[in-house]
Amino acid sequence: MDLEATIRDCLEGSQIAWKALVDAYARRIFNMAYQFCGSREEAEDRTQEVFLKLHGALPKYDFGKNFTAWLLTLTKNHLIDEYRRTKWEKTQRDEFDERVLSQAAGSGPEESLVAQETKALVWEGLGRLSADMRMVIILRDLQGRSYEEIAESLGLPLGTVKSRVNRARLQLAQVLRDRRGDVS
Repeated sequence: MDLEATIRDCLEGSQIAWKALVDAYARRIFNMAYQFCGSREEAEDRTQEVFLKLHGALPKYDFGKNFTAWLLTLTKNHLIDEYRRTKWEKTQRDEFDERVLSQAAGSGPEESLVAQETKALVWEGLGRLSADMRMVIILRDLQGRSYEEIAESLGLPLGTVKSRVNRARLQLAQVLRDRRGDVS
């Protein structure tokens, strides 16, 4: 396979060239993802994500550079980013779980069960929000950060942060209402 010609054909929209490129690198990307995360299902997901990322990044490829090294760097960066994101979300979930359970600790078993169900419902609802909306809700409502701190940490204008928090709360409320409707 003439790699440079294949990449150029991909850039021109050739599905055959894209399939050839994916076929040429899928095993290598999958193996790297599997070694990184240790789960076949997660490695398959990460491999697909890398190829989606590659599809968007391919126009930025510098033909003077080694494509394989460039792709493996893109893969490594994506895997690290996903690891950090999921680790951060797990930390937030654990802190939230502790807070909810500590509030129910003095209560009876019924209140504790309600707290467990509420916690699960909220995390399910957060999972259905976009990453941007989920992030502002976690920072504002679960971590208790000020709008100004959120704006600074995300590099967004204050008005944008306030608007996102409001929209995220409305979306989360709708998701929770819809979910409660499914249960009853």
